[in-house]
Amino acid sequence: MVENKMDLSSLKKEVIVTKPATSKTAEVAEGPLKPKLDKQGRAYATGRRKDSVARVWIKPGKGIITVNKREFENYFGRPTLRMVLNQPFVAAGRKGNYDVVCTVKGGGLSGQAGAIRFGISRALINFEPELRKALKVGGFLTRDSRVVERKKYGRKKARKSFQFSKR
Repeated sequence: MVENKMDLSSLKKEVIVTKPATSKTAEVAEGPLKPKLDKQGRAYATGRRKDSVARVWIKPGKGIITVNKREFENYFGRPTLRMVLNQPFVAAGRKGNYDVVCTVKGGGLSGQAGAIRFGISRALINFEPELRKALKVGGFLTRDSRVVERKKYGRKKARKSFQFSKR
């Protein structure tokens, strides 16, 4: 009887050793991820925030950011919005290494800055896939899904009511 227990334990070990590889491990074994570039050597991505949609192209350069054919210092007057655009580069440790050209439509300046930031983050991953972890930890790859709540009938705004008078 003792011999049978030993045989079962050796079978369990064999099953564990000969376990087939999962699809995730098979992908990792193939090799490093390849960048997704167009014919001009640029990486493209789309970013969205509120009602704004940004189309972003990045390529190696001196760190010049162009928004709708204007320098981003002229397009975004507030320093906080300019800082928002540089956050993905700072988190990835690539500040001043890439030129950015983007077109943005819809929404206000804050939404447009958030859309461009999201687009830059996605384009960086298309250019250098190994930066994904650093950008993911910083929260730059999560789409901010918050949008303005719609106005309800019988109310002044989405939640504000008309003034109530008891008498």
